[in-house]
Amino acid sequence: MAMAAATEEGEPMMDINTTPLIDVMLVLLIMFIITIPIQTHAVKLDLPVDQQNNEPPPIDPVKNKIVIQPNGAVLWNGEPVDLIRLRQYLDITTTMNPVPELHLQPDPNARYELVDEVLAVTKRANVTKMGFVGNEAYSTF
Repeated sequence: MAMAAATEEGEPMMDINTTPLIDVMLVLLIMFIITIPIQTHAVKLDLPVDQQNNEPPPIDPVKNKIVIQPNGAVLWNGEPVDLIRLRQYLDITTTMNPVPELHLQPDPNARYELVDEVLAVTKRANVTKMGFVGNEAYSTF
């Protein structure tokens, strides 16, 4: 404990120096804050269970064909798929070695918007081996 200087009357001050006490209290407070466990926030969800059979996707290791019909249906190797399932199939094909070819066959009467959406999905999936088949349907001969 340090003592303060004497007052004008010549008597020494007998007050306690509280600076070291405050320092110790701050260190203890910091140690307490550090040792408190982090509060984790969890949301429990009941996710739906896939009731479908877990067959491997119908992916041909050599070539796969996407057909776009006039009624708006998209077919993957003859089976109807939506754009999300199409993207999943395309992602699987890009991981295969060797990468299978993708043949795109839009019907001449198919909506251009749907064809454009399918092309955008294939571009986002980074498909490298892709070709258009059935172009003779567009000829005017």
